Amino acid sequence: MSNVKTPIDTFEVKDLEDGSVLRVHVESCTELGNAGKPGIQVHYLGYILCFEPTRVEKWAYQARKAGKSEWYLADESWAVHEDQFIKTFLVVADKPKVRLEVKTRSRSKPLIKEYELPFALEEV
Repeated sequence: MSNVKTPIDTFEVKDLEDGSVLRVHVESCTELGNAGKPGIQVHYLGYILCFEPTRVEKWAYQARKAGKSEWYLADESWAVHEDQFIKTFLVVADKPKVRLEVKTRSRSKPLIKEYELPFALEEV
């Protein structure tokens, strides 16, 4: 069976300071990772971030070990500026979620969106 991608959301956040736009596209996939399980892909600035069960389990473990219910994916985010960024998080819960925070210089607060992952986390 081939991977079927279904769009979940597409949005953009404009920066009124210089007219630039940060675009984000989120889609569900029927097969991601080595196990070929359902997951979510997030596309932004040429990056493709895959939330598939094996990878998410590792991030969830790191979050639990640190005593956090949210895990900031620093290596998977674009946060080179304090006032302009796309930050990605894993929200650790019975039904895990992807959380995105997108901010431009002209916005006072980031736009925050969450997407439920199509799988549950294993108990450890």
